[in-house]
Amino acid sequence: MPLLFTTTRGNPFTDRTWSREWADWRDAAGWPKEHGTFHALRHFFATTLITNHAEPQEVQRLLRHKTLRITLETYVHWWPKRERQRGLVGSILQAAASAQRR
Repeated sequence: MPLLFTTTRGNPFTDRTWSREWADWRDAAGWPKEHGTFHALRHFFATTLITNHAEPQEVQRLLRHKTLRITLETYVHWWPKRERQRGLVGSILQAAASAQRR
């Protein structure tokens, strides 16, 4: 089966090939070299998914992480925190006690 993307010599694109090409494209676009690696695009992709409410399992699948743990350990700080109810157990017990007194 033929490859979809190859170099001009017909060789497969590797991570090094992509990084080299990316550096050329980045420089041509005038983007800064600092934090402008090809790998930085991967993090941009992941954080864009997360901040747009993608499920952790979907992010894992799209990043091709072997385990969900890898995804969560890398990006847990990007998932929005839900409002946490405080005193939930206490309020349930108080409601039950009030219902019994009636």
